[in-house]
Amino acid sequence: MKYYTKELYEEMQVYGFLSFPSSREEWEETLNSYKEYGMDYISLIRNDLEIRKPDLLKYLPESMHPSIQNKTLMTEYPSSELKETGTQWLDDFEDRLRKIRKECVKNYEELKHKLPKNVVQLHENSLHDADIISSEYMPEKQEFIMILNHLEDGKEVNVILTFTGVKDIILEDNIETALWLYDEVYIDGDYFELHVLLESPLTEIYIKAQNLQIEKKS
Repeated sequence: MKYYTKELYEEMQVYGFLSFPSSREEWEETLNSYKEYGMDYISLIRNDLEIRKPDLLKYLPESMHPSIQNKTLMTEYPSSELKETGTQWLDDFEDRLRKIRKECVKNYEELKHKLPKNVVQLHENSLHDADIISSEYMPEKQEFIMILNHLEDGKEVNVILTFTGVKDIILEDNIETALWLYDEVYIDGDYFELHVLLESPLTEIYIKAQNLQIEKKS
């Protein structure tokens, strides 16, 4: 992946976790709202922080690391210094993400006319969050088949992707049960290249092929 890398996705999760209250009143309201539903907000966040700890330490500024290590980040009302540092990181990440998305779209639009129509359809009708049910590579036929379960208009649909004229394929891990996150497409001569970022496990797949067939079954 050139744009939607594993590292960027990890940063997205850090971005989603980091959210500062605008005031002490808002902080107290959050605690009370969870309490009304019988939930301990502090315990929930502390557990989440522990799970995300490696990525928080990897991507957040060093000045925020003590609050990660002692589990006070997001579990105590933040100091003005911590809030300022964290908010600046959030703003910088938002700006960088906008630039990445813009560059990715620009790159796609420049090569879109060279892609097979079904590859265009695949990319423009996102399979985001689709579950991969199965995959099979048949090198003797130069075919690769993936079956995914996807929610479309509130209904579950099985999407069968058959890649033909497959020249190269890279599967980093067992992808059955993984979730389709983001895809990028490129051109190399008479072939298109599909790069896909998956979650659970967080991994990438790469397929270089000449054509694609798409079939949907309810």
